[in-house]
Amino acid sequence: MTSPTGATADVAPARAAPTPATVVALIAQIAFGLVAMTICLPSMPDWGRTFGASTAAVQLSFSGFVLAYGVFQLLYGPLSDRLGRRPVLLAGLAVAAAGSVVAALAPSLPALVAARVLQGAGAAAGMVVGRALVQDLFQGPERTRVMGFVGMAMGLCPPGATLLGGQLHERLGWAANFWFVAALALVLAAASWRLLPTGRSAAHASPTAQPWARTMAAAYARLLRERAYLRFVGILGLTTATFYAFLGGAPQVLAAMGVGPAQMGWVIMAIPLSYIVGNGLATRWARGVGDRRLMRWGQALSVAGLALGLGLALTGAPALSGPVAFAAPLVLLGLGHGLLMPPTLAGTVGVVPALAGAAAAGAGLTQQLTGALGGYAVGFVPHDGAAGLLALMLGFTLLAAAVQRWATPRG
Repeated sequence: MTSPTGATADVAPARAAPTPATVVALIAQIAFGLVAMTICLPSMPDWGRTFGASTAAVQLSFSGFVLAYGVFQLLYGPLSDRLGRRPVLLAGLAVAAAGSVVAALAPSLPALVAARVLQGAGAAAGMVVGRALVQDLFQGPERTRVMGFVGMAMGLCPPGATLLGGQLHERLGWAANFWFVAALALVLAAASWRLLPTGRSAAHASPTAQPWARTMAAAYARLLRERAYLRFVGILGLTTATFYAFLGGAPQVLAAMGVGPAQMGWVIMAIPLSYIVGNGLATRWARGVGDRRLMRWGQALSVAGLALGLGLALTGAPALSGPVAFAAPLVLLGLGHGLLMPPTLAGTVGVVPALAGAAAAGAGLTQQLTGALGGYAVGFVPHDGAAGLLALMLGFTLLAAAVQRWATPRG
């Protein structure tokens, strides 16, 4: 994680270039949290019946994970700078494994929600420490290349994990998903111990370094005074709320349409796969088109996709209210998010370059907080059709578009 002084160097001696196995281990650590978040989505419709709880109560299991996943990112970054990457990562994986075991054995919904919070708190380490290690181990174009692989993995995780979770649910029951995550955490801990280096920021290793808590507090206070940063973060947060509302609500909507757990992943992949395509287009067009225009195109596609889907759902015609009619317009939403997110993320860290690390952590926390809100809000809209969920998603998207008018000046 970058310190306010801009130091990111590792205090360890120079090492040989990372092996392909190290690259795979890094990507897996970063993607672990998203796998843990989404693998149990096909099981959520059953939890209401299993535990005799309302849909809103079940959604707390998703929002609790997301909230803990965001809040603890602020903690793991400076701790890994001070104590080393690998020890903090191993501690987080241990917490995630423990939370997964507790979730698999949960006798009630409150116990399951608490276990999901613990699981999210541990999984947050992989996201922060993994990204910090990419900064530590790679430079220049190679760093960009590795982050490109990370982006592809993050796009593939939701549909892949959902497909796997649905298969495990149908064959072994909903608890099997949590046993799988616990086993995966142990495998990643072993890979971390063997393949990943222990490193910490040179700024924090220095005997003259200020206390990390004071340094981080000053960095966040500075960012909160930057209106441009807050606007970019607002766009990120509302866009994330749109996607997490989809992740939290789509299983309920699809279950009402007669789609079983094993098939849900095929529908849910509409956004992530088109998001990957949108990211590729953004990378290709960034120089010729510019960030502002990419963001405008992204918002236009997002609004168009949701408006089209909502219009189809409101017709009430069976042919226009099924799973295909629900998923097809969301391809436009995925493309829009793919165009929108890269320049918006660049904007958050570019407002105060010397505080890029703190800016990324603050943006990450905001994304998870608003994502938790989006995931929880779906419990209060009807799920007998797609209209309620799509209207909620469109509301978040229109708010993001309104914020964008002030975040990107005309021209």
